[in-house]
Amino acid sequence: MGKVPMRMCIACRGEVEKNSLIRIVKNADKEIFIDRTGKAAGRGAYICDNIECIEKCVKTRGLNRAFSTDIDKEIYEKLKGDYLAK
Repeated sequence: MGKVPMRMCIACRGEVEKNSLIRIVKNADKEIFIDRTGKAAGRGAYICDNIECIEKCVKTRGLNRAFSTDIDKEIYEKLKGDYLAK
């Protein structure tokens, strides 16, 4: 058993195992999307897979800071909708 990769949640700033986080990616074409596989190429930002962190990220517009660009509201809505659909 090897070392478990840890990543920081952009909402709560907690160190969590990578496989239990939601990854949002900004690829070379400047497209931003949710990456459930965790393997898509591009710059990644991680959020805990719980409603509190997702709502905090939406409220503070955490993805805007993580990617240094304006993020469409539809990305935030999709993130929230995906969680609630589970």
